[in-house]
Amino acid sequence: MITRRTLPVALTIAGSDSGGGAGIQADLKTFAALGVHGASAITCLTAQNPRRVLGIEPCSPKMLRQQIQAVFEEFRPAAVKTGMLFTAENVRIVVELLAGRGRSPRQNRLPLLVVDPVLVSTSGAKLLEPRAIKILKEKLLPLATLVMPNLDEAGILTGHRPASVGEMREAAREIHSRFGCAALVKGGHLKKLRDAVDVFFDGKTELLLSAPFVKGVSTHGTGCTYAAAICAALALGHGLPRAVEIGKNFITAAIGNSCRIGSHFALGQIKAD
Repeated sequence: MITRRTLPVALTIAGSDSGGGAGIQADLKTFAALGVHGASAITCLTAQNPRRVLGIEPCSPKMLRQQIQAVFEEFRPAAVKTGMLFTAENVRIVVELLAGRGRSPRQNRLPLLVVDPVLVSTSGAKLLEPRAIKILKEKLLPLATLVMPNLDEAGILTGHRPASVGEMREAAREIHSRFGCAALVKGGHLKKLRDAVDVFFDGKTELLLSAPFVKGVSTHGTGCTYAAAICAALALGHGLPRAVEIGKNFITAAIGNSCRIGSHFALGQIKAD
């Protein structure tokens, strides 16, 4: 008799990247690599490549709502990751549906939630409406298990862009204090450092996660992949500090194993240990 494996489910709520390197596409590849079944709710379509974003078209609020409802009806995700939400209405829908799961006795408990606060693309395109930032701060982050800002995003959340590892530590603690969720402040854009340093703080545990920079590689979708790896690790049952370490190891290996695609690079496909 065949004994079939049971896979945990992770849900990504994010935008579609036509170039395949970021967004929904990156998330689902990461979930599969780590042995998690990936479900998705697409917030918007983007016409983009590693160099630039040509256009963005948001999903209708009704369709976004139905996508999320359809997943929760049958799959019961253990963890959820949000990426590019783009519009204020999208943020409201995500908050309403996730918060509702924690309030209704007929629903599952609120799933573990990783928020990648995607505000601006690497090429400079705005990926979240200014009026949506207030909703993200006041409504979505208090539901989150973890928020993962880069330096610019940490500046928006705290009012001061970190310029050193010490300031990243301060920012992680301030984010936790303000919003009640753990923070992982990503320092990949800090200048004059030999290593890519990220700072995690959850109110009790602080981690300084460090890995050498990989020279000669310009990558796309690292933030999405990093967050998706942590989400997958949470869905697999790892505690948050360990899930963050798994995510850091995964993205470091993916960057180190990057492959050429045309005149650009794609993150390497890493298999779970």
